[in-house]
Amino acid sequence: MADSIDGNVVAAKSFARFGVTHMFGVVGIPVTSLANRAMQLGIRFVAFHNEQSAGYAASAYGYLTGRPGLLLTVSGPGCVHGLAGLSNSMVNTWPTVMISGSCDQNDFGRGDFQELDQIEAVKPFSKFSVKAKNIKEIPNCVAQVLDRAVLGRPGGCYLDLPTDVLHQTISESEVENLLSEVEKGRMSEKVACVATSEIEKAVALLRKAERPLIVFGKGAAYARAENELKWLVETTGIPFLPTPMGKGLVPDDHSLAASAARSLAIGKCDVAFVVGARLNWLLHFGEPPKWSKDVKFILVDISEEEIQLRKPHLGLVGDAKLVLKLINEEIKDDPFNLGSSHPWVEAISKKVKENVSRMEAQLARDVVPFNFLTPLRIIRDTILGLGSPAPVLVSEGANTMDVGRSVLVQTEPRTRLDAGTWGTMGVGLGYCIAAAVANPDRLVVAVEGDSGFGFSAMEVETLVRYKLPVVVIVFNNGGVYGGDRRSPEEIAGPFMDDPAPTSFVPSAAYHTLIEAFGGKGYVVETPDELQSALSESFSARKPAVINVIIDPFAGAESGRMQHKN
Repeated sequence: MADSIDGNVVAAKSFARFGVTHMFGVVGIPVTSLANRAMQLGIRFVAFHNEQSAGYAASAYGYLTGRPGLLLTVSGPGCVHGLAGLSNSMVNTWPTVMISGSCDQNDFGRGDFQELDQIEAVKPFSKFSVKAKNIKEIPNCVAQVLDRAVLGRPGGCYLDLPTDVLHQTISESEVENLLSEVEKGRMSEKVACVATSEIEKAVALLRKAERPLIVFGKGAAYARAENELKWLVETTGIPFLPTPMGKGLVPDDHSLAASAARSLAIGKCDVAFVVGARLNWLLHFGEPPKWSKDVKFILVDISEEEIQLRKPHLGLVGDAKLVLKLINEEIKDDPFNLGSSHPWVEAISKKVKENVSRMEAQLARDVVPFNFLTPLRIIRDTILGLGSPAPVLVSEGANTMDVGRSVLVQTEPRTRLDAGTWGTMGVGLGYCIAAAVANPDRLVVAVEGDSGFGFSAMEVETLVRYKLPVVVIVFNNGGVYGGDRRSPEEIAGPFMDDPAPTSFVPSAAYHTLIEAFGGKGYVVETPDELQSALSESFSARKPAVINVIIDPFAGAESGRMQHKN
């Protein structure tokens, strides 16, 4: 057929037709042509060194944009490497689609090149998976994975494209007919309607509460619920507590922010209105002793299964933004406000001021060799000095992320990405690249521990290759948690002279890695050197790595989770 096209073109046409604008991945047999064809049709393909990092990028892109992030991998091992990103998407409930090539269907079971039952392999890590067994099935399969990734609770989906299907051909006119037919049958979200009586119950609980608290997380951020949340907080005067990636939906420096009084807020509140945040380990499962045994939870979640699992006092199933609109409309008819002199608001405010004052006193001291607080203060102040649009902050590591969460300030929504629900290390560079692609008007600043950086450090070449405005700040304390922290009795055995399992090369020259590819590297050991490097790199908006030498004994083993290790 003179106008025939192969499966690679059909897949690329399908993605382009159905609204895909970006794709992340690692090419090779049998998907290189698919990536090239996607680019030809206007899809930006960002090529990585490793499928793990590409998968993390795809997952973060899905969160930041609300559209499925796409990961393209080769067959077999490439698919397995990509599972890191797919599983991260499922746990964080972010829309992602992994597309993998696979071996020829006729040769499956005979030991073909990179043979793997990939549909079976992805099952534990995806909400939906499908294989295109014939070229004519590709458009419908593409539509299914894109739609299902965002329907209900977002998550990861998988599309399998066998080699023989990619090599099959079909006429362009037939492809157009298939695309048009599939487009008519695309799945759309059925908006759950919360009963008016349930909304009234929720508002009544908040109105009558003596110590109400609003808690929100990255589910509310994904739903773009910042305006509704801010209206609710400021109209009612109820203190609020964001989870780590909920930070910035309402500015951290807001007068009703309770983050600096977290223990008091969750320990004493009598009604907790939880929006887009799960009562998992990050919120101590909503159980004593962290929470009062008498607290009444109002839980807003897109997933009915989540409500059933947590068994709150009142569950509202629906999109966070839409449910908040209903709550706010109900309050408008009969508004109430606790006021700054309310005993609960005063107690929270007093504790916040005490804890902030104590923290600022520590931050005010210039400690050299660096502890964690001194460089974090300088980074915080420099970022705040940039104004709006605020940079996207990417944070990973044990001490670096944990201490940074208390020091670094988020003033705008969806400007913080960290290890997330799963506590995933290695997400840093992938998240940076996704943030830069999804938010081209924003600078991206990564604050990374040296261990976290090491997982994906080679992707600094990707930063340089695509000329992305990303500054990576590495807190270099010589290892996981900070080098060798073994007790004398632990230093024994036939390999006692080997480095500790937590040790890296001391004062490693991480900044030279990006210099090898034409980026800018800095090494800093004093406040003045750090301030100079930040000012120069932020102003340049070009790929850079700042290697911050930290006292190896400054942090704590396992960060704030010593009880788990």
